[in-house]
Amino acid sequence: MVFTKSNIFLIPVVVSIFIIPAFAVHANEEATTVVLLHGLARSDSSFKKMENSLQKEGYKTCNISYPSTKHSIEILVSKYVLPNIKRCLGGKDITVKFVTHSMGGILVRYLATQEINFRIEKVVMLSPPNKGSEVVDELGGLWLFRAINGPAGLQLSTNNESMPNTLGPAEFELGIITGNQSINWILSSMIDGVDDGKVSIESAKLEGMKDFLVIEATHPFIMKNDIAIEQTKYFFKNTKFNHSVK
Repeated sequence: MVFTKSNIFLIPVVVSIFIIPAFAVHANEEATTVVLLHGLARSDSSFKKMENSLQKEGYKTCNISYPSTKHSIEILVSKYVLPNIKRCLGGKDITVKFVTHSMGGILVRYLATQEINFRIEKVVMLSPPNKGSEVVDELGGLWLFRAINGPAGLQLSTNNESMPNTLGPAEFELGIITGNQSINWILSSMIDGVDDGKVSIESAKLEGMKDFLVIEATHPFIMKNDIAIEQTKYFFKNTKFNHSVK
């Protein structure tokens, strides 16, 4: 096109045809963000398989690493988890989903009681000690346990004053997946009922949850379990698990 006095005023129209729709499509297709919180004495690498699967599904992920054995739950959230989430979200006031493993579920419950600039929507917890763990009751007094698990580990007992038992019911859309297999019979012998080697099935439950699922998995590896990964994505889309597939 040759621009003359007669058609120069068409420039803004031509520009808008090619630029504005592209911008609008990009904005409307912004991916939902999923925050992943690993468990006690683990790292973000434990969630890599889950993270890769979520990304292939179209989700943006924030796989948060934090020094789980160094501080109390309160400090872990305020000094590490929350700042890292904010950096990943770029300070945006948006709705996010969570996937957690073990103590990560207690962190998100505590996080939900704090002043945050994003909204917690759906959460899938994998093997969470929502009522605490008898393992902490039995071994928490030992020096070696304290050295390995740190202050946060000691907060996960089953007594009424423990962190899990003082946080109250879920106030977000929660699905819980836990396992019924153990590779540590010594720890399992300390736990009442069926367990995954660290947490009993009953202890994983939480008042206010939308759905609950037990699968053949162990505590250390449930986040890598193919069924757990597929059921997590199913819950995000349907706010329930597919109980016909276990």
